[in-house]
Amino acid sequence: MFLLTFGREMMVPRQLWPICIGPQELLIYEMAENGKNCDQRRVAMNKEQYNGNFTDPSSVNEKKRRDREERQNIVLWRQPLITLQYFSLEILVILKEWTSKLWHRQSIVASFLLLLAVLLAAYYVEGAHQQYVQRIEKQFLLYAYWIGLGILSSVGLGTGLHTFLLYLGPHIASVTLAAYECNSVNFPEPPYPDQIICPDEEGVEGTISLWSIISKVRIEACMWGIGTAIGELPPYFMARAARLSGAEPDDEEYQEFEEMLEHAENAQDFASRAKLAVQNLVQKVGFFGILACASIPNPLFDLAGITCGHFLVPFWTFFGATLIGKAIIKMHIQKIFVIITFSKHIVEQMVAFIGAVPGIGPSLQKPFQEYLEAQRQKLHHKSEMGTPQGENWLSWLFEKLVVVMVCYFILSIINSMAQSYAKRIQQRLNSEEKTK
Repeated sequence: MFLLTFGREMMVPRQLWPICIGPQELLIYEMAENGKNCDQRRVAMNKEQYNGNFTDPSSVNEKKRRDREERQNIVLWRQPLITLQYFSLEILVILKEWTSKLWHRQSIVASFLLLLAVLLAAYYVEGAHQQYVQRIEKQFLLYAYWIGLGILSSVGLGTGLHTFLLYLGPHIASVTLAAYECNSVNFPEPPYPDQIICPDEEGVEGTISLWSIISKVRIEACMWGIGTAIGELPPYFMARAARLSGAEPDDEEYQEFEEMLEHAENAQDFASRAKLAVQNLVQKVGFFGILACASIPNPLFDLAGITCGHFLVPFWTFFGATLIGKAIIKMHIQKIFVIITFSKHIVEQMVAFIGAVPGIGPSLQKPFQEYLEAQRQKLHHKSEMGTPQGENWLSWLFEKLVVVMVCYFILSIINSMAQSYAKRIQQRLNSEEKTK
């Protein structure tokens, strides 16, 4: 019994155990030995078993990390030929998948084609209905344009296009400057012609209010906000599908979210605590927590979508709160900020402040004054009168900035789709290795 108590190995042959020790000691020893063997087998299984194959989990994680790093190196400025090849192949794969899905939904496709044929007939056939068709077309294109820009701002297959800074913000600023210059907001309804022109009747100075300008740009701003709300759906659906299926998607944001849940108690840095605060707010408060996160400029809102999908928050709870927050509350906050910033007296004060900078102030102030004067002349339709004006370097710089950001957005989509095809290749190779 002394040997059994201290876990030492017995030197007596197994067939002599009943003679050397009692039945109780024998039973205890056999149970201890069997438990030891079970523990050893359990540890071995934990180390080896992974998706039906015998692999060390640490090596699996290491392989995932290497595969991810390898995919991240597939970009145009490092491997241009491979990136373009993978991008083209990914497009073909996506087209094949969508063709297969449409083929299995022939009734829906047939209904859509029938509806499209009816709309085309109504569009091209002459008649009294054409005035309504033209009005609907005008509004549809306007809504589709701003909704599309909003979606691009949230969804970019790796990065979003900052369409508020590039399109909506400058549009609100131009309407604000025009309203103060024309003393009216009775210029044409959107979509505007090539340029905004003041109406023939002169307005009374001081009649322009903040609310009148907000009302003038409400349609564009709200459509853009609806687009940003739609763009937040992919993270929600990805996390929801992963939770329901039990699969682990190879998505960096989702993996970061799961790691955050595992190490929530030990979070020390500000970024981790901010993400954890968003996750707790959405999970515990529900609809109003999502509404609060969507109503303010929040770069961590993708985490809210992942959280809602992971915890199976109902779709309309998530999308309804996101839509109200982004398309109504947040958009009015952003509109008011831009309108106040570009109101007449604020702009004049900013230009005067630039001129007061010692040394370089007057030289910097001149192009701003020329730009504002050119805009005033355009508003009064006087740009073609007198001497033709040269292009201002501020407008030239902004145009080049738009081109650069759009090009970067397109490059990011190409890189992301190429990396997606590389992921397909890695998954196929890994599955072939497991079947060997």
